[in-house]
Amino acid sequence: MKDVFYRKTVSLVFLVLIGSKALLAQETVPLPTPAQLQWQKTELAALVCWDLHVFDGEFYVQKNVRITPVKDYNTFNPSKYDMDQWIVSLKNAGFKIAIFTVSHETGFFFHQSDATPYCMKALKWQNGEGDILRDFKEACERHDMLPGVYIGTRWNAFYGVHDFKVQGEDEFAENRQKHYNRMIENIVEEIFTNYGDWAMVWFDGGAHGPEQGGPDVLSVFEKYQPDCLFYHNLQRADMRWGGSETGTVPYPCWGTFPYPSTGAGESAKKEIGANNFQLLKTGDPDGKYYIPAMSDAPLRGNGGHDWFWEPNREQIIYPLDKLVNMYYNSVGHNTTLILGVTPNADGLMPDPDVKRMKEFGDEIQRRFSNPIATISGTGKKLMLKLPERQSVNQVVVMEDIAKGERVRKFILEGKTKQGWQILFEGSCIGHKFIHRFDDMEVSALRIKVPESIGETQLLEFSAYYIEE
Repeated sequence: MKDVFYRKTVSLVFLVLIGSKALLAQETVPLPTPAQLQWQKTELAALVCWDLHVFDGEFYVQKNVRITPVKDYNTFNPSKYDMDQWIVSLKNAGFKIAIFTVSHETGFFFHQSDATPYCMKALKWQNGEGDILRDFKEACERHDMLPGVYIGTRWNAFYGVHDFKVQGEDEFAENRQKHYNRMIENIVEEIFTNYGDWAMVWFDGGAHGPEQGGPDVLSVFEKYQPDCLFYHNLQRADMRWGGSETGTVPYPCWGTFPYPSTGAGESAKKEIGANNFQLLKTGDPDGKYYIPAMSDAPLRGNGGHDWFWEPNREQIIYPLDKLVNMYYNSVGHNTTLILGVTPNADGLMPDPDVKRMKEFGDEIQRRFSNPIATISGTGKKLMLKLPERQSVNQVVVMEDIAKGERVRKFILEGKTKQGWQILFEGSCIGHKFIHRFDDMEVSALRIKVPESIGETQLLEFSAYYIEE
């Protein structure tokens, strides 16, 4: 009798310990903030790139633009400017967030600024009273588009700032650096206080802070936009670059990362930059920080790499099939896809670009708006029964990432006439995993999760048959 009592007591203690371990594991899985959760749910983001050199009639060469002030900023004269046309074209393509480059490497700011004279106030256009950033923000609100703002501080050809720094080591350079830092802090405060809430802020190439001799933009951000996404400086990154500008990441791509920030270029830790930024591309399932990847590429990137509009370059717009493949290897690999789009010198999104974006949005809608069957649930095994035996060639799986990325190993299977057959064995699911395979006639699908941290929480498990 004592032996039975002892065995039951040991078993109970063991179960309590196991349960405590599981609970502890659940608590230590990094969780996304509401802003990060919103970011991943958007899935498609547009980076709207515009700067003065769009109007100069010269082909954009980045290394030259970084060091050469614009000859005449009043070449900026978009005669057909229509901000609603921009945002509606993005909305029709399925984008959920739009990010506008309020400044880039020329150093010109497309808003009404009291901190720098090199802004919309200097233009003859609209008698110096225009404010592209205001127009952008208001159009986003009218059309239910999340607004983001991209602020370039690393390069400023007008002020002679190169890679965050005023060149030189003398007192003149020191004073100019202090002036530049104060100016940027004031500009950032303007953008964060005069235009309402932003969904995200993107500092081009990172933002050196006071520790590196740069402006303190993070404290301004945390004071005025605490619910926004911050990307990024050496102290903080709420998302990470996916390691290339191809619009894709490899599989697996975890949303977790071992460091609270990523750095940029030479400021990145050697572990991050190693093997062609492999860690940025894959993430780390054991990472302590939730920093999901993004996959970015310019729409005009097929045989070129145009983030900014150039005339007679429509031939390098990505064809539809490549954009769709990009979607599978970005959104379908647990990242948000950012496409770079650029208005032309008339002030409109170019017709060929608008047409291709609409085709892309329609194709994604065609493919994924009508699943054959879909379920959600918890636990180590989930069965998806189909209405009848039929052909299936794609599966979408989504974790409830509000509770963290818990799955560490999973197996997808289809029930054929010959029994259960393995479709895929994987590791990361995250926000969304899409698997394409040859047509298979099945009556049911199931997912088994032999390894997870805590209980598996699946938001969606869906089957599709998609004609290519």
